[in-house]
Amino acid sequence: MALALRGWLRRTTGVWLPRGGALDAGEVVISQRRVFIVPSRAGLGFVLLLAVLLVGSVNYGLGLGFGLTFLALSCALVDMVATYRNLAQLRLQQGRTAPVFAGEVAQFELQVINRTRLARYAVRADFADWLDARHVADIAAGTQATVTLTLPTTARGWAAPGRVKLSTRFPLGLFVAWSYWRPAARVLVYPRPEDGAPGLPLQGGGGNSVRTAGYDDFAGVRNYQAGDSPRQMAWRQIARLDPSIGGQLVTKHFEGGGGDELVLDFERLPRNLDVELRLARLTRWVLEAESRALPYAFHLGHVRIDAGSGAAHQAACLRALALYGIQDPA
Repeated sequence: MALALRGWLRRTTGVWLPRGGALDAGEVVISQRRVFIVPSRAGLGFVLLLAVLLVGSVNYGLGLGFGLTFLALSCALVDMVATYRNLAQLRLQQGRTAPVFAGEVAQFELQVINRTRLARYAVRADFADWLDARHVADIAAGTQATVTLTLPTTARGWAAPGRVKLSTRFPLGLFVAWSYWRPAARVLVYPRPEDGAPGLPLQGGGGNSVRTAGYDDFAGVRNYQAGDSPRQMAWRQIARLDPSIGGQLVTKHFEGGGGDELVLDFERLPRNLDVELRLARLTRWVLEAESRALPYAFHLGHVRIDAGSGAAHQAACLRALALYGIQDPA
């Protein structure tokens, strides 16, 4: 009998919930079978109160006591239905995720869509590992809300969130309803840039020490642009400009040079450094080269990226650093 009952429970719950490890891709509807509801602590106390009222009414033959008891019971039943309806038929979609560096907090966007005519209030959302949900949203009828869930990161690579739990106690708090969702989302975690890393090797001749083109012949000054190095600031010209007449920052402009291109090569870093430290140093150099608008080539294992600069170039290099030695399912 016990084995038969256990088998029935497994078959039933297998229909209600997605299989263990399965991810919810695309838009997910919180259907009736995905919503669980039980009395809260306040609800259990309310049940005890109803029992006391009922016993007192029976013992003393109180007609008003019976009326009060059944009225309170009716309110509890209405609250149970309202709590369930506050969560059922909501639709969930995963939002955008932005890459972060190891040690930073990754953000996962959750789109909660309400396409019904019933407004939803006090819907709590967070990862299931948290005992108390940190995010609460109200979703009006026919609208949607965006909930941003945060997850700390420690290592490079892909970071995937665990189960997301949505719950509610609205309106009276006598019942708590909840549902689980496993989004098929992930965020790319870049290596943490090395603190105190040596500067870019812009002079010299061997290893990955190179001379950067375009910094030999002074060609004048130009208006300051985001990413210009403080070393290129034309401080004398800046000091002569009067801010009251529209003075602004200017930088020195160089042309010519014909030097070698800047190459950031993993294999040319000191061998006494471990892999993660070398990746961290390359990460720091990529960010520094981009901040100084210096074109650079990038070599990491089988990855060979020609010299360039810009957001797309930086993203390709950082992605290669984040996934070095890690199988990319994409």
